[in-house]
Amino acid sequence: MPERFGAGLFGGEGFILQRLLGDGLAFVHSGGTVIEKELKGETIRVDTGCIVAFSPGLDYDIEMAGNLKSMFFGGEGLFLATLKGTGRLYLQTLPFSRLADRIISASKIGLGRQKDEGSVLGQLGKVLGGK
Repeated sequence: MPERFGAGLFGGEGFILQRLLGDGLAFVHSGGTVIEKELKGETIRVDTGCIVAFSPGLDYDIEMAGNLKSMFFGGEGLFLATLKGTGRLYLQTLPFSRLADRIISASKIGLGRQKDEGSVLGQLGKVLGGK
């Protein structure tokens, strides 16, 4: 696995690459569903935050996500990871950044809700206040 400065600089998702060597078990944290994919001389481009692990036979690099329109309106960010070669790849369907976005959107933070929303008196106040 070649080390690339650009990959580290633009990797995103709190970018960290760690090499695991030796005998034994390794526990790796990921989110959502983990998908195992075997590449056989193929190339795959994925969101940088979706990569959990990959074998040393795969070459890893970061590339721009396309033209300006797809970069800003595609929803995936500015860069994609490109993995090519022969080896095993593990992808996660819910990287931490997307999990945090879902939690925030489902919570009361930033939605303009009031603290008394769940109480009977809060609902009564809204009716009397015309809200």
